[in-house]
Parts: sequence; C-alpha cells; structure tokens
Amino acid sequence: MGPVTEPGIDLFADNLPSMDEIKTLSEFIHSGEANMISLNEQVESNMSRTGQKACLATGIGLFILGRNDEAAQKLSKGTDCQEKFIYLAFALRRTGEFNQAIENLQKSIDFGVDKLYVKLEKAATYRYAGDFKAAAKELKACTNFENVSAEYHYQLGRLQEAEGLYEEAADNYKIALELSPGHQRALFHLAFRCDLSGDEEAAIDYYRQIAVSSPVYVSALLNLAVLYEDSEQLEKATQCVDMVLANHPNHKRAILFKKDIESSKTMFYDEEKEKKKTRKSQILETPMSDFELSVRSRNCLKKMKIETLGDLLNITETELLSYKNFGETSLREIKTILEPKALYLGMALEDKQLSSGEMTDEAVDEDQEEGLTNKPVDDLRLSVRARKCLQKLNIHSIGEIASKTDAELLGCKNFGVTSLNEVKIALGDLGLSLRSLD
Repeated sequence: MGPVTEPGIDLFADNLPSMDEIKTLSEFIHSGEANMISLNEQVESNMSRTGQKACLATGIGLFILGRNDEAAQKLSKGTDCQEKFIYLAFALRRTGEFNQAIENLQKSIDFGVDKLYVKLEKAATYRYAGDFKAAAKELKACTNFENVSAEYHYQLGRLQEAEGLYEEAADNYKIALELSPGHQRALFHLAFRCDLSGDEEAAIDYYRQIAVSSPVYVSALLNLAVLYEDSEQLEKATQCVDMVLANHPNHKRAILFKKDIESSKTMFYDEEKEKKKTRKSQILETPMSDFELSVRSRNCLKKMKIETLGDLLNITETELLSYKNFGETSLREIKTILEPKALYLGMALEDKQLSSGEMTDEAVDEDQEEGLTNKPVDDLRLSVRARKCLQKLNIHSIGEIASKTDAELLGCKNFGVTSLNEVKIALGDLGLSLRSLD
C-alpha cells in the first residue's frame, strides 16, 4: 500500500500538516481498516529515522494508531513546536502520565497554541485523572466563553456527566450543538445519555445525525443498530452494521451482531429458547474499550483481565476496591456504566448461587413463592424501557407480572419482543413464569 495522503494530507511531507489537518487525517485513518493498515506501514518505514522532524511526524502517526508509549518516546525527540507538545500531552494522558501531560500542554502556549484550547484540554486531563476539582477550576477560568465556545460547553458537560449530573450534562451538550451543529463528540454523548435514560427516539435521532456524516463513527453506528433491533427495525439495524463492516471488515463485534440480527429476521419470540444471543447478551459482550473510562480505571481492568461488561458481573465491589489503585472514583465510573443497563457488580455470582440452589422438583414451596410474588418490580432490575412499560400497565409487584400473558405485555406500546424476553428471563431466574392460556 502507498502512503496515506487522503484527504489531501501527507503526515510525512516536507512540511508538517497543521493541527486541524492532523485532526482531519486522524478521523480519516480511523474511518477504515485499510487506512489504519496503510498508516501503520508508513509509520514502520519511518521508525528508523532519527531526525527531529522525522521523529515528530512518526510520533504523531504512532499516536493516531494508538501506540501511545512509542508515540511519547518519538515525540520527546521531535522538533519543539506546538504539534509536539500537544500530541505528546495527548499520548501521556492516554498512558496515565497526567502531570507530565499538563506540563506539556502548558509548554504549548509558548509556541502559539490558543490559551482557551489549552485550558479545556487541561480540564479534560484532570477529568481523566479523576481530579474533578482541578478540572472545574480550569473550566471556571473559561466562563467568559459561555454561549460562545461549543468546546467549552462540551467539556463542561463531560465533567458534569462524570460527576453524575446527567441532566446538566445533556443541557450543555445541547448548547454545544447549537453553537456548532457538527460537533460529533457532543452529538455522541448526548445520544448516549438519551439512550441510557430510556429516551430511545431522541437517541436514534442524534445517532442518525452522526451516521449520515463522514467518516464512519463506529460506536454511534453500532449503538444505533442496537436501538433499531430493539424496536424490531431489523433492516435498518442491518444497514448500520453493514456500514461498519464495509469499512472495518474484521470488526468482531459487528460480525457477531450481524449474525444475531439475521437470526432475528427468521425467528419468532416463542422460539427464543433456541436463541443464545438476546439484546442482554449483546450488551454483556460490549468491550470495556467502548466506554470512555479514565486511564487509571482502564489500566486496572486490563490487569484484572476484565475485558467486557459481562466480566464485570463476575466480580464484587469489594474485590474491585481491594485492587491496587482502584478507588472510589473508579468504582463510581463503573457503576455509572452498569446501573442504566440494570446490571450490577457481582450479579453473575448471585445468579450462579441461585441456579445451584434451585429445587429439582418443579413445584416451588408456597411460602417461598408468595414471598417472591410480593416483591417489587424493581427487584428484577429490568431495563428502563421495560420498567416504563410495566408502570403504564400499573404493574408494581413480581406477582402482578406473573399474572399477565405474553399478549397482554406485548399489547403495551414500546413493549417489544426484547423486553418480553427480558421479563421472562428475570422471572425464570426466580422459578416463575408468565401466565399461560393453555
């Protein structure tokens, strides 16, 4: 493959591209697997060059490829300029060297980098480090740009989201989009917040706005596909996954997801016993790399070999906190991911204990059954959509759910096959089932 020069930008040309051009090139590289391979080959061919100029370009290329330790080493040997200090700061931030990242961001000011840009990136760095107080201090110094800078409102929203202030975060993402309608990261995080809060229609709308833009935004397309599949718009879900695979033909999650969607097209809900992949299982297979965790949390999970959401369910809160460098801030990050999906730490362990203690006799003791049926619906830890539908049906206890038939639940607007299967699984785990008309 030849050098990557699209869209008209060559990282290894005589003159280094501008910051904006490097950002555009990075987006292009990440839009397709072939682009990543081409840049990797180009970077490898320049690795042996020792000149300051070559080290700078190679370091930036390594950063784009996600090879952050190597990027930091090369960039430190590059020519002093704003690109060096900014991308060195970014690489150090990814590797958890937050103090050094802050130092390099500060140095970039001497080489002409805009002070607002530096302050916002410093705020982001402190946020990744879990130092919310320092991040807030940096943002407070930028309040003159309220209702002026889209990036200011985006970074303020990210900090509020990290602190659990979800409504305030969504409001700031909306302001960012009013100021800059094409702000992709604000669009994605606003869509994700709507998705987690159960507002699927708004989430679909925001994800679609991302999907129609170029280059391909993989996470947005796959999240949109999940929402389409959940609402049984299977053709649209397939289109989203196909768009990902057209640019990333070896994307494992997209490949598995497409198989699930194809199975759904030829399978009715009463045949679900033969189907292993439900929306819940798709969620559990989501890699932790899809979530924007702090470097500290990400590194701890990697060392503990926790690679997916499902892996988190096999470890308790106590076990996580006992791990070196994993503190309350990291725990809060993990809970923020799990709770909107009706999941919690140690959930899989409880399920295993429940399964091992099940009675072999089909009949459940009457006292035990009565105790279960009187429990509130919240004990089932259902998704936001399923809970809202049950509220519309005025169902408040597990017993009231068990008294309903499949048809009665499916008759509620937005209560689809996925929600029905979710309820069936939850009841089945307790030894209960929906009422049958047979």
